[in-house]
Amino acid sequence: MNSPVDVLKIDGRPSAPPGFAEALRFWAKLGWINFGGPAGQIAIMHDELVDRRHWVAESTFLHGLNYCMLLPGPEAMQLATWLGWRLHGVRGGVAAGVLFVLPAALLMALLGWVYVRFGEVPLVAGALFGVQAAVLGIIVHALLRIGRRVLKTPFALLLAALAALALGVMRLPFPAVVLAAGVAGVAVARFAPRWLPAPVEGHAVAATGMSIRARVSHALVIAVVLLALWWLPLLAVRVWLGGDSTAWAMGLFFSKAALVTIGGAYAVLPYVAQQAVEVHGWLGAEQMLVGLGLAESTPGPLIMVLEFAGFVGGWQHPDLASPLASALLCAAVTVWATFLPSFLFVLPLAPWIERLRNWPAATALLTGITAAVVGTIANLAIWFGWQLLSTRALADMAFILAIALGAGLGLARRRWNVAWIVLGAGFAGVLARAVGLHG
Repeated sequence: MNSPVDVLKIDGRPSAPPGFAEALRFWAKLGWINFGGPAGQIAIMHDELVDRRHWVAESTFLHGLNYCMLLPGPEAMQLATWLGWRLHGVRGGVAAGVLFVLPAALLMALLGWVYVRFGEVPLVAGALFGVQAAVLGIIVHALLRIGRRVLKTPFALLLAALAALALGVMRLPFPAVVLAAGVAGVAVARFAPRWLPAPVEGHAVAATGMSIRARVSHALVIAVVLLALWWLPLLAVRVWLGGDSTAWAMGLFFSKAALVTIGGAYAVLPYVAQQAVEVHGWLGAEQMLVGLGLAESTPGPLIMVLEFAGFVGGWQHPDLASPLASALLCAAVTVWATFLPSFLFVLPLAPWIERLRNWPAATALLTGITAAVVGTIANLAIWFGWQLLSTRALADMAFILAIALGAGLGLARRRWNVAWIVLGAGFAGVLARAVGLHG
C-alpha cells in the first residue's frame, strides 16, 4: 500500500515527504535518543518531525497524539507508529514502532544481565545523570512550543491548567481527566464555539482510490495478521514449555496488562508490580524499583520496566537449563506481549484516525483533549523535575539546571540536534561524576 501522504503543507509551504530510507534512518536514531518517558519522547518527535524536518504538520501531530492518548499502551510508541504510517503506510508504521522499542529492549536486556550478575550498574550512572538533566530541558522546551500553538484561547488554557491540577494534585485517573476534557470540548463547541481556537490547516491527504468496503477488508486483514503474530508465538511457548512454565505465565499476564495500560506506565505499574511481586513471585519489590529506575534513565517507553521484570523473573525461575537463556526468553516474551498489541490498536484503524477531522463532534472532542495533553505534559515535566532535583545536593542541582537550561536554549535559539544534546549531556555527566558529583 502506498503512503497515504503525497504532499505536505506546513505554514503554507509545500514540502515533499521523505523517502522511506531517509525516514528509516530517523526512526533508527530516535530509538536511541528517546529519553525522558512519554513527555520527553513526544517532545523529541515534535521538535524533529514538526519543527526541524517539516515532515509532519502541527495539526496532524496533535491529532495523532490525541488519539494515542486514549489507547492502552505506550502513547509515544503508538504515536511514532501512526506517524510512520502517515508517511509510508503500513511498512512505515511497523518500522517506526519496532525501531522505537528495539534499542531500549536490547539495552534493558544488557542492563538486566549486568544487574543479576553484579548487582548494580555504576558505569552508566554518570552518563544517565547528564542525560536526565538534558531531558528536563527538552521537555520544558516542547511544553512551551506546543503550549504557544495550542493554548490560543482562555478556555484552552483553563483546560490545560485543570488537567495538570487534576493529575498532579488531585491524583485523578488519567482516563477520567482525558474524558472530561473531551466532553468539555464537545459542550463548548455546542454552546460557545468562540471559546475554541480555529482549526489549524494540516496535511492534504491523498486519496487511496479504495472503496469503503475495500478499506474495511484491508483493515480486517491487518488486524487478523497482527492477532496471529501476537498469539501464535506465545502459544508456541506454551506447547514447548508447558502451561506451568514461567515464560507462558508471563506471556499470558503481560498480554492482559497490555489491554489495561490506559494512562501510561505509572497508571498500571502498581497493578503490575503487585501481581509480579506478590502473586507470581517472579521478583522482589526492591528489584522492581531497580527496573523502574533503569527504565526512567534509558531510552524507550517507561513500560520497558516490564522487560526487566521478565528478565529477572526468568533468571530466578528458569524454564531452561541456562538461567541466562531463560531470562532472555522471558524478556523476549514480555516485550512481545507488551508491545505487539499497540500495533493492533493503531495500524488497522490508521486510515480512519485522520478522517475523524471531518466529524465535527470528534473534532471538538479532540480539541478539548489537545488542551488536556498540554496540561499532561506540564504535569509530567513538573513531576520529572521534582524527582530529578528534590533529593540532590546543591552542586548536583546546579549542574542539572545548567544542563537543562543549555539544552532548552540550544533547541530554541540554535536549533541544536537532539542526538548531539543527549550525547553531550551524557559526556558532561561522566565528567561531573569524575570530579565528585554524585549523579
